Amino acid sequence: MYKAISSLSGRCAALTRGSCSRPSLAYFHRASGALCQKSAFKPPSTDVPEMPPCNFSPEKYMGMSKDRMIEIRRQNCNPMTTKVTYYKKPVFIHQGYMQWLWDVDGRRYLDLFAGVATVSVGHCHPKVTAAAEQQLKKLWHTTNIYVYPTLHEYCEKLASHFPDPLKVIYLTNSGSEANDLAILMARLHTGNYDIITLRGSYHGGSPQTIGLTSNAAYKYPVASGFGCTNTMCPDVFRGPWGGSHCRDSPVQTIRECTCAQGHCMANEQYIAQLKETFATSVPNRIAGFFGEPIQGVGGAVQYPKNYLKDAYKLVRERGGICIADEVQTGFGRTGNHFWGFQGHNVIPDMVTMAKGIGNGFPIGAVVTTPEIAASFAKGLHFNTFGGNPLACAVASSVLDTIREDDTQQNSLRVGTHLMTELAKLRDKYEIIGDVRGKGLQIGVEMVRDKASRDPLPPEAMAEIFEDVKDMGVLIGKGAIYGQTFRIKPPMCITKEDADFFMAVFDKSVRNYMEKR
Repeated sequence: MYKAISSLSGRCAALTRGSCSRPSLAYFHRASGALCQKSAFKPPSTDVPEMPPCNFSPEKYMGMSKDRMIEIRRQNCNPMTTKVTYYKKPVFIHQGYMQWLWDVDGRRYLDLFAGVATVSVGHCHPKVTAAAEQQLKKLWHTTNIYVYPTLHEYCEKLASHFPDPLKVIYLTNSGSEANDLAILMARLHTGNYDIITLRGSYHGGSPQTIGLTSNAAYKYPVASGFGCTNTMCPDVFRGPWGGSHCRDSPVQTIRECTCAQGHCMANEQYIAQLKETFATSVPNRIAGFFGEPIQGVGGAVQYPKNYLKDAYKLVRERGGICIADEVQTGFGRTGNHFWGFQGHNVIPDMVTMAKGIGNGFPIGAVVTTPEIAASFAKGLHFNTFGGNPLACAVASSVLDTIREDDTQQNSLRVGTHLMTELAKLRDKYEIIGDVRGKGLQIGVEMVRDKASRDPLPPEAMAEIFEDVKDMGVLIGKGAIYGQTFRIKPPMCITKEDADFFMAVFDKSVRNYMEKR
């Protein structure tokens, strides 16, 4: 969607109080999403895509200066806070509403990363905000030492979204906590110790879950995560085997496929690698297997259609339980199903979740069977904040909102449209190697060239990334070499928003290609 802007009135349309401008000031809307005073107006490039309209007015920012925030960030925040800052020119976020974010200068951005796939139904969604406000007036915090309605109402509601026998819930504060508990439960229930994960996976940053996570960027040179072994990721684009019919996605790889219908040689090869791991790297009996239905931080990597089904069978034969990490794929994000594991036609023994469960409010969960839960209850475990009244009220409202707003179907419609259009850009540009995903869990893998599939260098990724931001869109990056753009927006985005991003991304890639 390009709207060429050829005149002053076309470049900056004055916004009224009911629009996305700051109230009671004469501001103008640039195609980049910036809000600018008339006296400071400088015409942008004539082919900058025009941002879709918005009828929300953010508050005027009156707080700390950007320079002061940077100073405090350097002096008082852990250096890791600065290290994870994505942009050369940081974005100073002030306010959010649905799929939109505003910075302290009043510039508007289309948020296609959702606080790392966390804001599920929209920033400050009115229904969820109202539920939080109502609970704040009644009871902020107590613990499950006591019996209070919100915990039980939420657990019953969440359990209704799972097939039998996944009906027992333990609430936590984060995905790392949930996966930590899943490791403990698996070991207690099976009496075994070793856990297998896939290379490129991310399951948390706690001392224990770092062992599950298989990406050197998140590793430290200290002992952690004992008993965790990784096996080859069945990546049908970057891995040694893959074809054009392997994955459950609207878009397949550009690799050729000679498999007969109903047969997948790539799956057989990757399962053979898993068998090799069993034969060489772990004892005959294991505790479990962790797998994201679609890798998140790993770059929206998808596996051959039957991989998880075959892997689960092998794991269970060796005494292990199967854990689906739904921290990023859950709550309708994949479109076709409420949970990512449903797209693989499997039922895990345990499911972990966080992020979208609370639309940005800190809450996580472990859902498992009565038998596994009983093994956990042999000892005593207590979580002060897990399942507190406010968290449960927010999470309950999120489930209601997903249903009432038809969020899952919107993920399917808009996500399929977006991937289909991105595939056209893949065919247009040599450096776009792969487009993949389901619903609004999307990855765009960038390469030096399609023949080698070598990752696009970090400096090139950063250039495109910064350009996309400067035109008003926030996306993420991921994968082992940081070569994949991650698109995981609030699930309320529209087709018009998707078309705006397509125009921005097209222009950003073209800008890079012309310089190269």
